[in-house]
Amino acid sequence: MGTSFVKTGKVERKWILIDAEGMILGRMAVIIANILRGKNKPFFTPHVDCGDHVVVINANKVAFTGKKLDDKKYYWHSGYPGGIKNRTMRQLLEEPRSDRVVFNAVKRMMSKGPLSRDILSKLRVYKGHSHPHEAQKLEALDISKLNNKNSRRVVS
Repeated sequence: MGTSFVKTGKVERKWILIDAEGMILGRMAVIIANILRGKNKPFFTPHVDCGDHVVVINANKVAFTGKKLDDKKYYWHSGYPGGIKNRTMRQLLEEPRSDRVVFNAVKRMMSKGPLSRDILSKLRVYKGHSHPHEAQKLEALDISKLNNKNSRRVVS
């Protein structure tokens, strides 16, 4: 019995729809990264792009645990002396491109390299409920059913 490797052209890709409303960002990003990479399939091959396309809607309505909205800061540097800048998670979610929060969370969970850059081209993130991918016959994936910790619970 030999080991079989799947070829890129023989992979059948599905389109998966994920509603991010009320989902915990980190837990959702792990699931999306595994689907994009193809780790949920029995024929996963590390050096081949065998994952599915993922469409995320309501990206600006993700949930966070603890006080991450105000305490978590993202830093970057302009390249000039004294040019360090930062923004909190709340400031990033109030910007017009608040869908980048979900995209960057998934991007930072992938390895760095040409294969991951190709894999990330199959991720589409939208702020609102509407998206232009109706013709692709999307399969809805309810992440909150996978584990009760994946969604924000209301404590009474």
